[in-house]
Amino acid sequence: MKLHAFSRCGTIPPGQPDPFIFYDNGVYYIYATHQDGVQLYRSQSITGEWEYLGFCFAVEGCKNYWAPAVIRTAGKYYLYVSYTPENGDTAKTEAMHVAVADSPEGPFVFAANLLPPFSIDAHVVEYKGSLYLFYSLDDEKAARPGTYIALDRMVSPTQVEGRPVRCVVPTLDEEIFCRDRYRKGEHWHTIEGAFYFRSGGTHYLTYSGSAYGRPTYFVGYAVAHGDPEDLRALQWQKQPDEHTYAPLLCANSFVEGTGHNSVIFAAGSWWIVYHGRDVNAQRSGTMDCRVMRADRIQIDGDRLSVTMTP
Repeated sequence: MKLHAFSRCGTIPPGQPDPFIFYDNGVYYIYATHQDGVQLYRSQSITGEWEYLGFCFAVEGCKNYWAPAVIRTAGKYYLYVSYTPENGDTAKTEAMHVAVADSPEGPFVFAANLLPPFSIDAHVVEYKGSLYLFYSLDDEKAARPGTYIALDRMVSPTQVEGRPVRCVVPTLDEEIFCRDRYRKGEHWHTIEGAFYFRSGGTHYLTYSGSAYGRPTYFVGYAVAHGDPEDLRALQWQKQPDEHTYAPLLCANSFVEGTGHNSVIFAAGSWWIVYHGRDVNAQRSGTMDCRVMRADRIQIDGDRLSVTMTP
């Protein structure tokens, strides 16, 4: 379902790409991508009205704030987001940074450069007393060249250990971002936007594939089992397998470009929050708006399913 945003003053941006949902002290927050800073919205319920609060983080001389994510640890709120210098080439200079605040509403203040370019789409989680970072980076020499999901342990909220492992890599033609991107016959693939959660004894990792600007952008997922001391030891398996295209979210009669999600358990249900473009709006030639949406997730063992609603 499409989430409705309002503002008590000023204009609301036309879209909320890459929505990351976060719950704190009775309030839900959504952080979203924007060219000029990190967008922030809040609500008393997932399906209620979402108030636009403006930008909670921006750095002078920078642009394209991609895929923000927040975690509360050690009494502080840490924001992970990639951005690039104003004169930078987004495709090559997006790099991950950390900002910190005393409140989930910010303002967040720059804390550290976390990873060099190209590094995007952070999700930081706490597991057995340690922090771990899921993120995306490129591999031009892989069997299917492109962007994949990695995982590293963090030695602090502002520093990674530097021993990442691969979690999910491209294996399908449906994950192609661009054909013949750098040379004839060599297609670029994209797996990005990782979000980790756990239910019972099963670990789930959702991700987005293909190109975010296309109608065919989709959400898939992988699962893992076990209880290792180090989260990097898990062996992830795409569902239902590496060679079958079976998206959790994809285009339908009313929404397209579905992707880049987050997940939360609220009011007795699991919810997936993601962006999508209204099909009718796209066909009418209006602005490309990736709007925040939410639907319930059903969990049955290793299997996830979502009934998308208008």
